Amino acid sequence: MMQKTMCRLAATAATATLLAGCATSPPAPNYDAMLGTMMKSSFRDQGIATVDRLRQDESDAACSKAEGKALPDAAAAAIEAANLRTVKMPADGQFIGDWKEGEKLAQNGRGMTWSDPSAATSANGGNCYNCHQIANSEIAYGTLGPSLHNYGKLRGVADPASPEARPIIEYTWRKLYNAKAFNACSGMPRFGHAGLLDEAQLKNLMALLLDPKSPVNQ
Repeated sequence: MMQKTMCRLAATAATATLLAGCATSPPAPNYDAMLGTMMKSSFRDQGIATVDRLRQDESDAACSKAEGKALPDAAAAAIEAANLRTVKMPADGQFIGDWKEGEKLAQNGRGMTWSDPSAATSANGGNCYNCHQIANSEIAYGTLGPSLHNYGKLRGVADPASPEARPIIEYTWRKLYNAKAFNACSGMPRFGHAGLLDEAQLKNLMALLLDPKSPVNQ
């Protein structure tokens, strides 16, 4: 009996010691702050690539915090609505440019790197090939995004100037301008919103996707 009593007392004392240790343990580290400090100390301005690119807006921050998980429906809808409001339609009301220039742009991965002389003299590429198949003839292309082959044809765009094509024309413009307007955590560059491509370049990409003569639609 004495031995059992002593064992119970020892167990009770051990539990009390463990609880006391938990009560006095230091707070968990702030990993977000630690990561922010590490990122700031790991990069520097060089050429036209500056560290202000490390700053996230509310949309990117929310998606980073989700760590790859789907956002709650309400949060995703709010982000998409906020990004949709940023979209600026073409000033002249014209959406379609030159698909030949658009093809060059889509195959150009340059722009905004430290080795570019200046933002004023270095036009950005669209880098589309890195994530998408563009034409059916391609044998090497990225697969992060869906194939763009027959983009306009599959959506029934026989004449981009026709009233029937207007809904898909406007959707495509908005998607290129700010992809987060339709997918809160899209990894696609927000070409217009971020100032990566100007209006003329966006029109040329529109032509690549929607002009029936473009290699995309062959």
